[in-house]
Amino acid sequence: MNDFTKEFAQALFNPDKINDLLRKELQQAVNNLLEAELTAFLGYDPYARNGWNTGNPRNGDYLRKVDTQFGPTEAQA
Repeated sequence: MNDFTKEFAQALFNPDKINDLLRKELQQAVNNLLEAELTAFLGYDPYARNGWNTGNPRNGDYLRKVDTQFGPTEAQA
């Protein structure tokens, strides 16, 4: 049984906890997708040596607030 299943089972009887759990999982999924999209677009992984001095660097990221049906969450863009 993984952590998500355990947390979901514990939160099953409390709608607020379910929303918090789903918001947290959605935030993680969105951030993973954004990171994968950036890696695919640039053609190299973070901190990869082949990305140095290419003129197309990873210049960092910042948090953005995103309103979802489970409540506000933050995405790194």
